[in-house]
Amino acid sequence: MTSPASSHSRVRILVADDHFVVRSGLVALIECEPELAVIAQASDGEQAVALFREHQPDLAVLDLRMPGLGGREAIEQIRREFPAARILVLTAYNGDEDIHGALAAGASGYLLKSSTGDDLIPAIRQVCGGGRWIPRDVASRLAVRERFEALTPRELDVLRETAKGLANKEIAATLGITENTVKDHLKHILGKLQVAGRTEAVTAAVQRGLLEL
Repeated sequence: MTSPASSHSRVRILVADDHFVVRSGLVALIECEPELAVIAQASDGEQAVALFREHQPDLAVLDLRMPGLGGREAIEQIRREFPAARILVLTAYNGDEDIHGALAAGASGYLLKSSTGDDLIPAIRQVCGGGRWIPRDVASRLAVRERFEALTPRELDVLRETAKGLANKEIAATLGITENTVKDHLKHILGKLQVAGRTEAVTAAVQRGLLEL
């Protein structure tokens, strides 16, 4: 869905969020500012990439979790085609892996939806001006990430199966590895996440954005 900006001097913005009510609210907030204009709206990542390609806006405001192509992947695709693209992530997810992934993909700012009313317009102006927007709470999550050793892909596989409530023997059968290997992986996972048990490991992984339940 698109709408033309009323003036070429206005900052042209693409908004992408899969929730219609949230997206409509964002558009209303943005367009209260006379210098800002929403020129396109997307409900998923693929549409966001296509509309960015079509309109080449001054800024894209993207949700991180959308059906199909997610926000991180959409950012990567947009930045691959348009290296100078300015992208602000607006999401409810504050896991340190979510934040790091979005910024590593090429976002210039990361804003939590809980702070939209106070910070959305300043964040838009900052990113549009070529700056970065990393609020204190987001920066603290990045700092937390630096204190932990990254899990390997196989350790993440084991952790996902653990989150389903499977026993070591069942995890081994599912992943095609031995039960002893599962135990070794779990030992490493607990150490890296700095927790004492399986339930704590799953909880910590969810909080950090490593797992989705």
